Amino acid sequence: MPIRTGRSFRVCGTASRIRGKHDRVSQRGAFELGTDGPTVILTGLDGSRTSLRAGAYAAGLARRSGARLVVAHVSGRFPFAGLAGMAAGAAVAIADAERSLADELRTQAEQGAAHAGVTMEFVVAAGDPFTELTRIAEQVRAELVVVGASESAGHRLVGSLASRLVRAARWPVTVVP
Repeated sequence: MPIRTGRSFRVCGTASRIRGKHDRVSQRGAFELGTDGPTVILTGLDGSRTSLRAGAYAAGLARRSGARLVVAHVSGRFPFAGLAGMAAGAAVAIADAERSLADELRTQAEQGAAHAGVTMEFVVAAGDPFTELTRIAEQVRAELVVVGASESAGHRLVGSLASRLVRAARWPVTVVP
């Protein structure tokens, strides 16, 4: 545990002078102010209230920690593999609705990131949300995944996206109610 003496901290027998709020000191054993925490945060948006709250939380956390924010939208409600048996008009309407939702979420994410003062990367994928968020997290080397809690009663029986991500145990997962 660091011992504070004046403007210096003593850790493991070494002293380190406090420089600035975000200075990173690379000396072994030296106290590092403002360097803990993730450098890449991934959050998933699906348009639900809890996912929007998770996105806002992730943006605030990215601002406070100086992390890169990656926002992902996975269209998993209408699997594209099942569209082959639909009428052509229905398939086009569903695909248009998904594109429209993704565009709306991108706009909301850009506005929220601008409000929080962070840069944001928006990624759109199609498929199973767990599989795609896992792939995106590995691709961007996320150090934290932030998702909204499920509002579906059925997920208490079969497991929610958040519980599946936690069980994957690859990164810390924050579930926002």
